[in-house]
Amino acid sequence: MTTFVQSRKPLDGESFQVLVIGGGINGVAIARECARAGQRTLLVEQHDFAAGTTSRSTRIIHGGLRYLEHGDLGQVRDSLRERRRLLCDYPHLVCPLHFLLALDGESRRSALAVRAGLWLYRCLGAGQNRSWNRNEQRDFERLLDAGRHWSILDFDDAQCEFPERLVAEWLTEARQAGAVARNYFEVLAIDTNNGRATGALLRDRLTAKEERVRATWIINATGPWADQLCQSSSIITRQPMIGGVRGSHIVLPTFPGAPDAAVYAEAVDGRPIFVIPWNGQVLVGTTEVPEGGDPGRVEPSSEEITYLLGSLLRLFPGIGISRDSIRYAFAGVRPLSFSPDANLSTITRKHYLRDHAEEGAAQVISVVGGKLTTAAQLARECAAKIGVPPAVQPGLAVASETDFSSLLNQCALEIAQVGGISSRSAGAIVEWHGRRSRAIAESARGRAELRVSLCSHSEHIVAEAVEAFATECAITLADVLLRRVPVALGPCWSSDCSREAAVRVGTAMGWDERQTAAQLEAFEAERDGFLRKAVAASA
Repeated sequence: MTTFVQSRKPLDGESFQVLVIGGGINGVAIARECARAGQRTLLVEQHDFAAGTTSRSTRIIHGGLRYLEHGDLGQVRDSLRERRRLLCDYPHLVCPLHFLLALDGESRRSALAVRAGLWLYRCLGAGQNRSWNRNEQRDFERLLDAGRHWSILDFDDAQCEFPERLVAEWLTEARQAGAVARNYFEVLAIDTNNGRATGALLRDRLTAKEERVRATWIINATGPWADQLCQSSSIITRQPMIGGVRGSHIVLPTFPGAPDAAVYAEAVDGRPIFVIPWNGQVLVGTTEVPEGGDPGRVEPSSEEITYLLGSLLRLFPGIGISRDSIRYAFAGVRPLSFSPDANLSTITRKHYLRDHAEEGAAQVISVVGGKLTTAAQLARECAAKIGVPPAVQPGLAVASETDFSSLLNQCALEIAQVGGISSRSAGAIVEWHGRRSRAIAESARGRAELRVSLCSHSEHIVAEAVEAFATECAITLADVLLRRVPVALGPCWSSDCSREAAVRVGTAMGWDERQTAAQLEAFEAERDGFLRKAVAASA
């Protein structure tokens, strides 16, 4: 791995009250909660923070309308409460999103029953639906298959376009509260003595150096890797904890007539799928396929891509989209509870905490399940289980979209003046970095190379990349462009953009030509491994 950052302080022999293993949204949330409560906390991740399941999600913050179908009112209520918290606390990253629900006459779901479910969903969420005018409805119906009878309903939920950015913010908050964080740090084994965990043996993947730390509590928040960690640590469970389920998505260009709202509809087999406006593109997902392979090498199958594309064209047959239109596809593994005989759609999405005391590893807790929406709730529950008192929760008062838009515009004007940058760049920075925007703008003011855009199509600037290396634990160019400042997920991105960004970031970071070339090569390899071409995925 090619990296050009300052060496990190050794951890060998250090003692921590809490060791959190796994740097996805759940692990980072747990580390943040424990650190804020005054616990000496270490967070380690074998790759980069948010590089696994978190970055491969459908990117919605929702109460789980489908959970109502299975009678799980508690899960819906909890999810809707957490949705409100995220809308309140991180309005630059979590935004309201209007959904249109399209049912045709052949659906096994009754439109009357769904309407009743939506009424209950609104009541549980204590929210009001946005008004939807008849012109919008006519435009949407015109796009649908005219040969079928449609019932069109609507509701409100939320979207986090870039959960990678939410993880970066929580990571910063955890470190500000005193947590030590290490990405590219692999846990070789959890140490136990007399039936109790005592620490862990770690390997720094940047230096190949092994280090041993002591810990009072160890949280296994590795998601689909949870069973592997137990096996490598000789923690023997009677059966697997995780039943991995692959979820794949395709990303397409925005097509003529595409609604501004998200669409919740049925796939060709009756399963619910989403068609979502995302990052100037259209995101379609997801599938549910058993996955027992290496979660780090998961990719969408040709059959899944065909399934998603066919489901989209069944809904909108006249949009002129083909397999060649697909920009890329990606897949992740949901770490659902092991349920070998259950229908994949009915497996609970609830998380639970597995105590390994009866398996000879007291003080080790494994996290099973979890999702973007309820990560903070999971963190509070985990902290409570190990005796950490909960932090005081702020009141819930969500600003309207109009209020936040006005605040965003005002903040962008101030940031533009502070940094000597365009208002468009200032707005882009505020949307992704929130409270950190001013510090980024101030750093750019005195250095022209930091005010340059990352690529010729982007409003995001090099100062954001430098900030990611300085304060957000970014180690590689891929960490920056795919997760901290994720411009490489945008519709413009090409090999030319990659080269531009590498040269501009390299100039600001003081890399020589060899270093810049190595970073560029590693970035393109990681991006190609994550965002698969439809043809490559079918081979």
